Amino acid sequence: MTNGLRLQGRIFCIVSLALVVTLLAGFRTTPEHELLAVGALVLLLGVPHGSLDVVVARRLLGLTGIGAWALFSLLYLCLAALVVGLWWIAPTVFLCAFLGFSALHFGADPAAGVSWPTRILYGGAVIVLPALWHSAELQRLLGLVAGPDSAAFVVPALRILAIPWLCATVLAGWQEARTFPLAAAELAALAAVSLAAPPLVAFTVYFCAMHSPRHILRTLASRHAADARRALAMALWPTVAVFAMAVVAGLLASGMPLETRVLQLSFVGLAALTLPHMALLEQARRTSPPA
Repeated sequence: MTNGLRLQGRIFCIVSLALVVTLLAGFRTTPEHELLAVGALVLLLGVPHGSLDVVVARRLLGLTGIGAWALFSLLYLCLAALVVGLWWIAPTVFLCAFLGFSALHFGADPAAGVSWPTRILYGGAVIVLPALWHSAELQRLLGLVAGPDSAAFVVPALRILAIPWLCATVLAGWQEARTFPLAAAELAALAAVSLAAPPLVAFTVYFCAMHSPRHILRTLASRHAADARRALAMALWPTVAVFAMAVVAGLLASGMPLETRVLQLSFVGLAALTLPHMALLEQARRTSPPA
């Protein structure tokens, strides 16, 4: 693991610990401020990491010329549209698939060499563990995203998994600490924030302080400074496009309550982008192992 990734991992652990201490001390923002902060952070810090897919695609697929980029963009958007269509016609299937694929995707965050059982536990921690102490809030939030019936199907299953998942996570962290102490600390920090923080806050801290910056650092790790700047410039246009689509979608859904609008835009949007994002990264992973 590079020095930049080690520093980022330590920062995530510190941020998570500080949040847990703050929550235990009784501090909590209003739901409205929390919701707005979550929406802003996911858009500003979470979305840009997916925009680097253009950099990965150029290196992996050798895309050159307007025609090649147009075809890639069309395929990417078609996969995203399929996810939105699934959310519209089969929300329970959508929710199960989104949570499952997200857990698999998040499991790629730990350093190379970390065992696959630990990766599974890590990837599912921010999804499963909130159901232990925050199941009512989790069910309410997922209900706003995919409907109350879908949430009522998913959350009881997560609640059943929560205690075994926590026990297995503690054991995995103890085992990994022997050879990968920072990975064990990251797992412990993720578990702690997933248990202590409200589900939406826990996800936002993980996504914006761990998953997104780790992906950006790994994507830029093998590039010299000038090439890294060009890569970031390439990623600017997809980021702007996503922001523009979010604004349009928000205006079209202006009749909905603010909370429902923010959650659906954030999580259905993330789900739509996750499928093509994962497909591209899986192809990239086969050609070069993670740092």
